[in-house]
Amino acid sequence: MDRAARDETARKVSGLYVIVDAQAAGDRDLVELTQAALRGGARVIQLRDKLSDKGDVLPVARSIRDLCDRHDAVFIMNDHADLAVACDAHGLHLGQHDLPVAEARAILKPYQIIGTSNALVEEAAESERQGVDYLAVGAMFPTDTKERTRPAGLSTLSAVKATASAPVVAIGGINLGNISQVVSAGADAACVISAVVSAPDPEAAARELIAAMQPG
Repeated sequence: MDRAARDETARKVSGLYVIVDAQAAGDRDLVELTQAALRGGARVIQLRDKLSDKGDVLPVARSIRDLCDRHDAVFIMNDHADLAVACDAHGLHLGQHDLPVAEARAILKPYQIIGTSNALVEEAAESERQGVDYLAVGAMFPTDTKERTRPAGLSTLSAVKATASAPVVAIGGINLGNISQVVSAGADAACVISAVVSAPDPEAAARELIAAMQPG
C-alpha cells in the first residue's frame, strides 16, 4: 500500500517544478510565491530554506503543503527529513552530501517520496538502486543560484532518461530561453528557481515556461 502511494505521488512529478528558495526570494513571501507559481500551473513545489531556524520554517512548510494539496501538486521539502515528517510533505529532496537515502527513508513516513540530485549517469543509477522515487539531473546550464553545482548537460539527461524507471527532473540554469531543450532531451519535469521566484510576475512567468515546454 505504501509503495503504491509513493508510486502514485512520483507519477505526479512532471511539468514545471519550482524551487521556492528563501535566499533567491529575498524579501518576497514564500507562501505568496508558492501560490503564484501554482496558479501559473506549477505541478511540483520544493521549499528550500538554508537560512532560517527549523522552527520558523515549519509553519511556512505547512502552509505550502496545504496550498499544494488544494492544487493537487506535489510538495517536496529540501534536505531536512525531520521537517518533511513534521509538515507531512509529500516528499524529500536530497543532495549528494545530504543524508543517505536509507537513513532518510528510516525517518520518513512510508508514503513519502525521495528525490536525489545527480550529475553523473552512475550517480543516477546508484540512486535508483537505493530506491529513490525520482531523479534530478543537473546542472543543465550554468547557474548562480546554488554553489557547488556540477555540470551534467543535456547528454547526461538523455542518458539517464534512457535507462531510468523513475521520473527524471532537469535542473540548473533553466529559463524561458532553454526550457524546451530539456524537454526535448527527455525530462519529465523541468526545475526552475530564479526564472519564477525572481520574476516580476511569478504567475505569468510560470505560465510562459509551461507554454514553452509544449511541443511545437
